[in-house]
Amino acid sequence: MARVMLIEDDPSVREGLRLSLSRHGHEVDVARTGEDGLRRLLAAPADIVVLDLMLPGIDGFEVCRRIRAGGPTPIVMLTARGDDLDVVSGLEAGADDYVIKPVRPRVLEARIRAVLRRGGPAAEAEAESGPEVHGDLTIDRGALTVSKAGVPITLPPMELRLLLELSAAHRQVFSRQQLLESVWELDFLGDSRLVDACVQRLRTKIEDVPSKPRYIQTVRGFGYRFGPL
Repeated sequence: MARVMLIEDDPSVREGLRLSLSRHGHEVDVARTGEDGLRRLLAAPADIVVLDLMLPGIDGFEVCRRIRAGGPTPIVMLTARGDDLDVVSGLEAGADDYVIKPVRPRVLEARIRAVLRRGGPAAEAEAESGPEVHGDLTIDRGALTVSKAGVPITLPPMELRLLLELSAAHRQVFSRQQLLESVWELDFLGDSRLVDACVQRLRTKIEDVPSKPRYIQTVRGFGYRFGPL
């Protein structure tokens, strides 16, 4: 199982989630504030962070940005309400997924498993076919690595899975719901904002001009496809 860093200021919620995650076999480290969570992550990196947005001191949005700036550690954020602004801001800050409070432990566990599952069908199907070269972008499915013009690109798990899924079917158009099902494993009315935010972040890393994407193109009214043209 995974080493989980749980950053949550509410004592009852924190203890309940700690016990639930421990019962699922995870090693759980807990922090009450964003500052404490960041210190603990520096001392002992986690496999995944479960992060409350409403924290005293440094809020969850800033904690998310700092974690993401430091590397690809996946983040599942907790929000007390399905507020559009909170959700969008958290995803733009770098979160991979979100769960609305009150948290159902089985839902959180399912989201953690999905985020940590780095490869998936697209990677497995072509793991032995060798690196793919698309312009100056190289994707090695077997090694789960990506580089641009020979320079390695570090991608968080969900961004990597999204790129693998899109590039496995060159020029095929994927709807947002299809991507939610295959990448996030949400098979019933998932939140399309997860897809859009992940595409935006991915474009900043693989595109020369993110506002004029060459590799991940928007098909208006449908979804996305992988180029290049």
